[in-house]
Amino acid sequence: MSPHTPAEARAFVTAHTALAHVPLVPEIALHLATEITPVWQASENWLAQNGIEPPFWAFAWPGGQLLARHILDNPERVAGRRVLDFAAGCGIAAIACAQAGAASVEAAEIDPLAVTAIALNADVNGVDITATGADLVGTAPCWDLILCGDVCYESPMTQHILPWLRCCARTAEVWIADPGRAYLPRDGLDPLVIRDIPTTMELEDRVVRRTTLYRVRPAP
Repeated sequence: MSPHTPAEARAFVTAHTALAHVPLVPEIALHLATEITPVWQASENWLAQNGIEPPFWAFAWPGGQLLARHILDNPERVAGRRVLDFAAGCGIAAIACAQAGAASVEAAEIDPLAVTAIALNADVNGVDITATGADLVGTAPCWDLILCGDVCYESPMTQHILPWLRCCARTAEVWIADPGRAYLPRDGLDPLVIRDIPTTMELEDRVVRRTTLYRVRPAP
């Protein structure tokens, strides 16, 4: 089935995932792939027909996990603030913000299946999140805090978003959580938290990823 309608997209996500909790953030339930190959192949089939991204939304990547854990452990960092979870994936960080008392939470993903997954994950956790498929890069920031997890995995992606994030940092706080991806910039980032995040050899090349939460310095 090719999930062209919202109902078909919801059916696709629920059919290829199961509700699960990652050990680092047991407070949050997520629709996650229990085995990588079936959901990846199913989404690749749709990708070939529709130009849709691979199913990054079906996994809780190390950066998102670190963001969520830090937020839940330090709710005062987000309470009462307007938050954007950019390139939100499964939405784990956005859900943590809503649980921590953010004034509003928006989760942005250009993959329509990711938008559907985020909405489903918000529902199952009983929180209010606005999931959007809009490409927000280049827009004027209207948030107090912008979160990004695992966004520097490709050079084009990094070059596309980093200048905008640095501009946003003039008026908003911007965090990037990164597990040592190759294209993370070497300057303009101040480390806030470092933590070893369990992962799997199916997703990564090791079973633990040392992941750092950075604050982005504003562009001059």
